Amino acid sequence: MCERREKMENYFFDFDGTLADTRQVVVAAVQDSFTQFGLTQPDSVIILGYIGVPPETSFPQMGADLPPEKLATLCQFFRQAYSQHASEIELFAGISEVLGELQAQGKRLFIITSKTNTALQESAELLGILDYFEDVIGCDDVENYKPDPDGIELLVKRYDLEKAASVMIGDAIYDIQMGQAAGVATCGVKWGSQKWAQVQALNPTYQLTDPAEILKL
Repeated sequence: MCERREKMENYFFDFDGTLADTRQVVVAAVQDSFTQFGLTQPDSVIILGYIGVPPETSFPQMGADLPPEKLATLCQFFRQAYSQHASEIELFAGISEVLGELQAQGKRLFIITSKTNTALQESAELLGILDYFEDVIGCDDVENYKPDPDGIELLVKRYDLEKAASVMIGDAIYDIQMGQAAGVATCGVKWGSQKWAQVQALNPTYQLTDPAEILKL
């Protein structure tokens, strides 16, 4: 990784578990989807462990042993179920204020998520935070999902961003691995993490327990 700047200028945010608490909505949408397709419902703890992973990858690991065509239909059903409950999603306390302050400071803000771009924009709009972000990258915008660095590399190239002044902020190991693979600073956040010990084990550049601490990066 290139030598880091003293202060970050470019902030890449994960969505689920970092900006917004989507746990109940994700669990309900996954379990409903599996039931509709005659599959055994995964336990909520198992589902939460896969938050941030595209369903095309996580569903087979949760027991959806289906041919590609049917798996694609299952994933589409899940995304529709999730969208129907999008209004139930809530921001973590303090996130909106932090984003507003970063924007006021002239920082450049982006979201990189395993959701589709449309679903992400819908959720961010409902939560009133979409306008804080210069661009958002969904799983359908890149060839390879997290933990591959494609999302970060796309934004770096598109906006001519300096990696030494950039940080990937997320609650899951996939976020940290992506940032490390891209050669930017990484920031693990505890408030939405389901596997915090695993995040810590990756030695992210920063480890935060409160959203307000993002302003210190």
